[in-house]
Amino acid sequence: MATEAQPDVEKQPTEEPVTEASGPTRTDRAKAAFAVQCGHVGARTKDWLAGGDLDHADIIQAATERKQRKHNEKIAHQNRIVAEAHGNLYNAKLQAENGDGRSSSVAHLGGRVAAEESKLAALQNTLVMPPTDREIANVRHGKKAGRAGLLAGSGLASVPLLGVAIEQAAHGQPLILGIVAAGASWGWYVISRPFVGRNGTEGEVPFGLTPASLPATFQGELPGGATPIVGGNVVMSVEQLPEGAKPFPIRGARTPDQLAQCVLLAMVAESVPVVEVSDVQRQPWGWQCIVRVSEGTPEAIIAKSGALETRFDLATNGVKPQPIRARRACAILRLVEGDPFATAPGLPYRAPKSMSITDKFRIGTSVGGDPLEVSLAGVMGLWVAASGGGKTGILQALAEGTTACYDNITIDCDPHGDGLEDLGDCVRITARTNEQIESVLLFFLVMSKARARLRAKLGMGKKWKASASHPAVTIFIDEFPKLSDLGKLLAFELLLVGRKELIEVEYASQGGTSRYLGENIAQMMALKAVGPCKVGDTRAVFGDDSVREGYLPHKLSPATDTDPKDAGHIFIQGVPGMADEPIEYAIHEAPSAVLRQLAAERLEAGLLDPDQDSLDGMQNVDLPEYVEPEYDKDGNIKKAAPVRLLTWDQLLRLCDAQPAERGPLEDGAPRMAVEDSVAVMEKADVDRMKTETLLAAVQDYEPDVYGQMTAEEFKALMKKAGAGAPITLGQIGEESNPRGFKRDRLRHLL
Repeated sequence: MATEAQPDVEKQPTEEPVTEASGPTRTDRAKAAFAVQCGHVGARTKDWLAGGDLDHADIIQAATERKQRKHNEKIAHQNRIVAEAHGNLYNAKLQAENGDGRSSSVAHLGGRVAAEESKLAALQNTLVMPPTDREIANVRHGKKAGRAGLLAGSGLASVPLLGVAIEQAAHGQPLILGIVAAGASWGWYVISRPFVGRNGTEGEVPFGLTPASLPATFQGELPGGATPIVGGNVVMSVEQLPEGAKPFPIRGARTPDQLAQCVLLAMVAESVPVVEVSDVQRQPWGWQCIVRVSEGTPEAIIAKSGALETRFDLATNGVKPQPIRARRACAILRLVEGDPFATAPGLPYRAPKSMSITDKFRIGTSVGGDPLEVSLAGVMGLWVAASGGGKTGILQALAEGTTACYDNITIDCDPHGDGLEDLGDCVRITARTNEQIESVLLFFLVMSKARARLRAKLGMGKKWKASASHPAVTIFIDEFPKLSDLGKLLAFELLLVGRKELIEVEYASQGGTSRYLGENIAQMMALKAVGPCKVGDTRAVFGDDSVREGYLPHKLSPATDTDPKDAGHIFIQGVPGMADEPIEYAIHEAPSAVLRQLAAERLEAGLLDPDQDSLDGMQNVDLPEYVEPEYDKDGNIKKAAPVRLLTWDQLLRLCDAQPAERGPLEDGAPRMAVEDSVAVMEKADVDRMKTETLLAAVQDYEPDVYGQMTAEEFKALMKKAGAGAPITLGQIGEESNPRGFKRDRLRHLL
């Protein structure tokens, strides 16, 4: 059966029913929004935990306040220690007065009081340094840790609170749950808002002003130290200055680059031939850098320092240039906004007889923070400062060191003022009248000549060697211009011969010119220092070119009744072991109470007297002609001696000092020789006798005792008795200067 052909039917692909296009469901949109909110919450929480919202200036402020708070706590603690030390000293004094304590304990506690008060003064005068990067980072990390702890604590505390709310709601009290839900909803709304993180690097605003809450010098990173590496780190040269840039005040500089630009622009504006600025350092008091000039010397900077202070908007004397000897073209430039000496350490405690006159001891600090240490052994010094310049404080700082020595005698001469004042108790001789001062200077002038002849005999070599048995002598002469003419002459003579014999003199004057000093002795001094003064004094002491070299004490301001200003600040040359650099120093001034306590302590430990070798040697020295009496041809005194050479005990009595305690001369041949000598002089009605004449007189007086005695044996016997060697007696008959013994001196031995 034939099959009927069917037409080809085109097969169409099966199609799914087409529905109308629709957007995400409400649930999907809610999920997406919640995910975005969670992202905002996570980013915001992460940024908050990382402290991204903390302002850098606020962190610095917090770190600064933390350091200040710790410093205040140290001061409070030291105040308690000082109060306790005073209480212990008071109790010890009461016990000593009642016979239950020892004077040594009182002295020890007094020394402790002085030491603790010195520590307190040092703390009070210490400037709190700006926070370092590490301290700033510690504050930031502390805040981060606090936030992390707060977040963790809040999470743990919320669990029991939510449980309580649900339990209350199950019992028909949904109020707490509603409050929790409302608070959570509001909190979620706050932290889930769109969040844009802060940029981690702070944008630098060129020359932006520092926050008002922080000093300008507290911004930026502190250097590791103040010692410059001369030209070791060039920050900017003139060629690198932006075109058209104009000078701006120093307070606008926050980085080394900005400081270098500030300095270069100011100097170019003042026509200083500056080339580059290097080694910029931040200091607690301002800035320090090194400047190099292309021609001439840094004298141009010194000459323009006043105009530069205006450019930088600094106080008077706020620009302090210091030429560098190692590189003639360079100078250290200090731009001072605060007190550069505020952080200088206080006076260290020095126990009685704890050092030698040959030791160095600190008396001050440089503007760069370096110590000023001096040794006065064999050093003649000149200290010049105008009225209010701090001479008394300077001399007291020096004498505080010399009176702590076990091998030095300190002498104080001042014809006008109070001299060493607070240290008076531990000064061996205090001379105020012309008679006292002239007698002191003559005594030690003669001693210096005697020592010159004794050195070889004592095996000392070319210089006197100080020891407890053969001490040095340090004489302080304040107000040198007010000495009598004879006093000035004796002081000048001592300047010439005293150094090798360790009889050194420290001269102090209100001026350094010949008008003040009479002789132009300033240039003869090994050690010389000048405080606030006139420019003529600077040149007279340091030389005609000293101002151009950077010695600027005449720019310092003396104190007034209400403002110490620059009193005690000096420029100095000739410090043993230190190069001469034109740098400003501040002398450490100790509180009067501390000095008085130290003086009492040192007095109790005992003061030194000259060695017997020197005293005996003085008897063999001729007096200067200008202190000898004048006689006519008949041997009568035509003109009395202007000053008399006294014995040590006589000198002490003249100056109201207590002679050293000496036991009575024991019975025996020496005492008998003295008694017989006094007896024969009284019988002859004379106050002095030549050695040979005296020996002949005692031989007639006691022939059995002295009949066979030679002159040398008689002198040895008298020396053993404490009379010393024969002394110059003045003119007797035709003899102008015979040697022998004086009745009063021998009588004193009895």
